[in-house]
Amino acid sequence: MDLRRSPELWRFAALVAIFVTSGLAITYLVLPPPPDDGPKPPPVLRVAQVPVPTGGDVVANALDLVRRYATGEIRIVLPDGSARALRRNDLGVEINRVRLAEFVREALRPESALRRAHERAAQEDAPLDIPIPLLLDSERAISKLLDLKVELDAPAVDAYVDLEAKQLKPEKIGYRLDVYGTLARIDAALRAGEDTAQASVETIAPKLVADQLGNVKFDQVLGYFETRYATGARSKERTYNLRLAASKLDGVVVMPGEIFDFNETVGPRDEAHGYRVAPVIAQGELVDGLGGGTCQISGTLHGAAFFAGLEIVERYPHSRPSYYIKLGLDATVVYPTINYRFRNPFDFPIVLHETVAGGVVRAEILGPSRKLTVTYFRRIDEVVPFEELERPTPKLPEGKRALAQRGIPGFKTTSSRVVRDGAYAVREKWSDSYPPTAQIVHVGSGPRDPEAKTADDNHPEYVADEYLVVTQGPDVRTPGVTGPEPGGGTVESREPGLTGERGWTERAGFGTFRAKGEERAEGEGGRARGEDAPPAEGIAVAHAPGAAAPEARGQRDPAGDEAKGGKGKKRRQNQKKTTTTSDGG
Repeated sequence: MDLRRSPELWRFAALVAIFVTSGLAITYLVLPPPPDDGPKPPPVLRVAQVPVPTGGDVVANALDLVRRYATGEIRIVLPDGSARALRRNDLGVEINRVRLAEFVREALRPESALRRAHERAAQEDAPLDIPIPLLLDSERAISKLLDLKVELDAPAVDAYVDLEAKQLKPEKIGYRLDVYGTLARIDAALRAGEDTAQASVETIAPKLVADQLGNVKFDQVLGYFETRYATGARSKERTYNLRLAASKLDGVVVMPGEIFDFNETVGPRDEAHGYRVAPVIAQGELVDGLGGGTCQISGTLHGAAFFAGLEIVERYPHSRPSYYIKLGLDATVVYPTINYRFRNPFDFPIVLHETVAGGVVRAEILGPSRKLTVTYFRRIDEVVPFEELERPTPKLPEGKRALAQRGIPGFKTTSSRVVRDGAYAVREKWSDSYPPTAQIVHVGSGPRDPEAKTADDNHPEYVADEYLVVTQGPDVRTPGVTGPEPGGGTVESREPGLTGERGWTERAGFGTFRAKGEERAEGEGGRARGEDAPPAEGIAVAHAPGAAAPEARGQRDPAGDEAKGGKGKKRRQNQKKTTTTSDGG
């Protein structure tokens, strides 16, 4: 029997299907629905980990907790684990009330996307933390963070030798606060209701750590140099600058092959770094400026490095000769443009030692032992006359004249250094150029006053030997010195020539103005060498230790960060063995 062709069987199957469907429909309509538990209760809302009270106006309760949070403190955690507390009000926080109310209402509405997302993601009865809608006043917040930056920023400190305690001091890591990075972290912490935020800090690693130094030896003096400074009350600010700059150098270790950088080591010479106003050279004239005296520190250090046989990488002469140091051995510095640098050519570390005391600046290069004998040769090749300028001033009565600035002729010199190590010697040669310094005479244009007194510039005439030879070494003995000489002795050989005797500028026809008392000085020995005259009170004198006499005498040196603006001719000295570098102008 073919079932597919039986009509009766098909009708029977259709009736069964109808009865089953009808029964199911009647059962669904007649039976009661399953019990309904109702909507779930809203989750517990929290503001900064504090539950929001459900009684009364929930939005107002949440706003009250946000206000309490906004008036509290946030702790800025630093890399060393310490923290600084800032009041949130001081950061200029404001509450976005509209945003807060919208969030609370969405959290309470059962069918909201926020509720459904929370129920899917969180465990049953888990609280719902309300993002705190605080707006930061960027200007006020950055101002507070900048104050914090001034307090926290610190440069890295290399390991150094404490020469008084005779011990090695470990390095220190430096820090630099990232203001905008820290601001972003504070903003994120406030929105999360947290009480702490990690400061965004850049770590500055020191270049030299104690482990690199090992057993550094600094028992012997490899080279030294001294200059004089005025100790009177008028020079106290300059003396302060001298001591401050020297303290940055004392104990610095320079590794084999390393280049020492003066500006990098001493840093900016400004008020923020503790420097005071003292005379400096600006465009060949003496003016007051911050950091006056720093060039005497660099020049004295250059003398010690020079006679220690170190490789001079970069050095510039002043825009006028300095009374405190020999012509050709000065080294001007201006932060950050004009620098002084040298390289340690030895296979052992060297230690810098510079002190300022009793009117003497002394620099030493220390190491295990001294083997080198160094000789400095200098010849004055050309003298350039200075210009004499008359400037009217109402500060002087009519008919009166005063020397406001003594003129100094310009010099062009050729210098060389011979470094001897036993039978082996290396010679270096270079040129320097010092532009002339104008002589300025003030001419009175004020009311006549026969009783008025005038004061002249008390710098003496600048004298410098035409030929000069200075030798320093372990086997050299300073004439007249019987005691021990750390680093050996120093001897000088001089030939005054045209420029090494007093009165030479007048004989050469430079300038017509004569300061008071100069005529008598000429009559009592105008041919006397400036080196042989006793120094006047408060006068700075250039002087190599143990030398018979300094080369030129004058008042306290005007050098600080001299040659501001760099109008004077400068030369970058890149000394190379057996080569000559010319004046770069």
